[in-house]
Amino acid sequence: MNVQARIARREPAIPDTQFARDVLAGLAARPKRLPPKYFYDEAGSRLFEQITELPEYYPTRTELGILTAHAPEIARLLPSNSALIEFGSGSFRKARILLDAAPTIAAYVPVDISSEMLGQEAAELRRDYPRLAVLPVSADFTQPFRLPPTIARLPHVGFFPGSTIGNFEPHDASAFLRHAGRMLGAGSILIIGIDLVKDTKVLNAAYEDAAGVTAKFNLNLLTRINRELEGTFDLNNFCHQAFYNTERRRVEMHLASRKRQTVSVCGRSFGFRAGETIHTESSYKYTAESFVALARGSGWTPLAAWSDAQGYFSVQALTAAPS
Repeated sequence: MNVQARIARREPAIPDTQFARDVLAGLAARPKRLPPKYFYDEAGSRLFEQITELPEYYPTRTELGILTAHAPEIARLLPSNSALIEFGSGSFRKARILLDAAPTIAAYVPVDISSEMLGQEAAELRRDYPRLAVLPVSADFTQPFRLPPTIARLPHVGFFPGSTIGNFEPHDASAFLRHAGRMLGAGSILIIGIDLVKDTKVLNAAYEDAAGVTAKFNLNLLTRINRELEGTFDLNNFCHQAFYNTERRRVEMHLASRKRQTVSVCGRSFGFRAGETIHTESSYKYTAESFVALARGSGWTPLAAWSDAQGYFSVQALTAAPS
């Protein structure tokens, strides 16, 4: 339909953004789904930082403990005068551990979809590390993006903490690892955090906290759709659900419709049955063996691995095989 006809019929123009395309496609799918990368607008990023401080949410503090305890060993694997490139940086506090342990890192390139948080964190880091080149890139790190030309001749070290690899379906996780290998180059290093399989009660509590912060984080995705895509979601008509799917080794997060209803996004209507859900996130849990198999099959060779005493989490060092 041409623009004149659309105006005559008073139909709203669909925003020409990847966010709009993904939301419309996801709500039209069966079952309904939304990509978790869209959680992280400014409000979502703040809420996630609150989640990381919750007593039930073990991944952040456990990974921070591993990085702190083994920072000297990790630093010895990093080439001198290298560029540290963090995929999906969010808060820079984990990167700071590596920067402190490896002062010969010449540049830090945080890549994140949330430009607001990226700018704030970069400004603080420049004040604290005046000799470090801080070169933020606002981009979807799952897609090809342009690295700063000033780091082209530096050895590249990838950093992908937070068990974010678990948010990918297994085939997409392999695709991301291959993508990271292409971005970083042959012989590069990747430091990556993975959440390990563990007791179901621990996993369920981590994603269904007593304070309800994770629920607010999940529902904020609907708030973002309302704000940016002319959505008509009534948040009171949806509730947060999270549970561990034992068969698929993943925690699933959903937004469940409390009643039969119709919601509009970008002028398009989507019906919901009572109890019907939007699948907003999967968080896959790995064994050490299953992750090594994934890495090897995606063009990476394991170099070292570290874990906590409880075996909740692991930080892995990989190197990219020659192309």
